Amino acid sequence: MLLAVDVGNSTTSVGLFRSRDELCFLASVHTDSRKTADQISVDFMNLFSLYGYSKTFVTGAILCSVVPPLNFMMEKALAHLLGRPPMVVGPGIRTGLNIRLPVQTQMGADIVANAVAALERFRPPIVTIDMDTATTIGVISEGGAYEGGLLLPGVQVSLEALSRSAAQLPDISIRRPKSLIGRSTEECMRSGIVYGTASMLDGLIDRIREEFPGRELTAVATGGNAPVIVRYCRNPIVYDKYLLMNGLWTIYQKNSPPE
Repeated sequence: MLLAVDVGNSTTSVGLFRSRDELCFLASVHTDSRKTADQISVDFMNLFSLYGYSKTFVTGAILCSVVPPLNFMMEKALAHLLGRPPMVVGPGIRTGLNIRLPVQTQMGADIVANAVAALERFRPPIVTIDMDTATTIGVISEGGAYEGGLLLPGVQVSLEALSRSAAQLPDISIRRPKSLIGRSTEECMRSGIVYGTASMLDGLIDRIREEFPGRELTAVATGGNAPVIVRYCRNPIVYDKYLLMNGLWTIYQKNSPPE
């Protein structure tokens, strides 16, 4: 079994694979850079216990992180828990991507995993959209070339900034708005953030499509906020909850010695 760990700014996703097509569980815990390796190990043990699996069946682990202060403790916890260090997505890892960036080390490990998974499933050109703390958009062209992308504030970040900066605006949850035109403060905020984000994505996809004239563009979205937003987009966007995890599986296989 393969243990795949994605450390994000807000949450850490943990997936356990039995095989490429069988994800035994996908869970999430709060990301806290103050945790020690022992505390992180306890989190992992609790997840194994919760879903009824044993760590003894894990034959390998892969770590993807966008929170550098937590990397050392996370690697230490996994090595202690499993008896071997995890594979870490970063410089020197084979991905199959042709990354066309002047400073490749600036490309987040989560962006790499999403791009690898998207190439496994779709024919380029492809737009990947990851909607969590930040909304990250990646563009992949023919030949598995990662051309670059766009980085925007996430939906929740935008909402929190709005309520924090305006005294009369409350904190609200992200969910489906009742209608386009709101009739209360909360309805106006919810409609604005959902329809506004969907319209923004539509506009960006349309502009990216212009970079690939005459070719069919595929858009795929993942991340915690994607299910709410994607349904209001006018462009067809495939929602894939497991996109990043599948990318980690593929990267691990590309870098593992043959059995």
